[in-house]
Amino acid sequence: MILRENITGLLHEWSEGDDAALERLTPLVYDELRRLAASYLKTERADHTLQATALVHEAYLDVREMRQYSWQNRAHFVGVMANLMRRILVDYARRHNAEKRSGDNVKVPLSQAELSVSVKPNVDLVELDQVLERFSVEHPRRAKIVELKFFGGLTIDEIAEVFSQDTDKITTATIERDWRFARAWLHSEMTSV
Repeated sequence: MILRENITGLLHEWSEGDDAALERLTPLVYDELRRLAASYLKTERADHTLQATALVHEAYLDVREMRQYSWQNRAHFVGVMANLMRRILVDYARRHNAEKRSGDNVKVPLSQAELSVSVKPNVDLVELDQVLERFSVEHPRRAKIVELKFFGGLTIDEIAEVFSQDTDKITTATIERDWRFARAWLHSEMTSV
């Protein structure tokens, strides 16, 4: 697809020092990133002060510092942006929890939800982040799959595309197995808390 090739080409140009390439890239991925940000914010508390547009813009401020990163393709870029948005939301949640220790936060056990982009529970992002950090120590590849699928909204095929550029190439069947394993592990950890 020409659009994906254009995005990959712009990412490579940006990595090689062409700052204008990021400006040309932005309109090509902005709507997708804004939809992703909006889906994250649906799971947040009703009084959350961050809006989808602001979340995307904050992530762009962070990604600008990663110009010399070895960008592989659109899926890789979206995965990294998803990770940045996750970290921004976790930081907001930590600040909110620090300001408001009254116990008004409602936690929904992960057992009541399936990890998917379309329907996400009102999961405590700070807790999920801590569990995912522990998971990534023993299972870094599987943790990356969780980030790309849950936070990045990528399909199994798009995740395979991200890994196809790595030395750790894996098949879609392996990604599906790793995704099932990760969901079960995270479910177990978060329901035992």
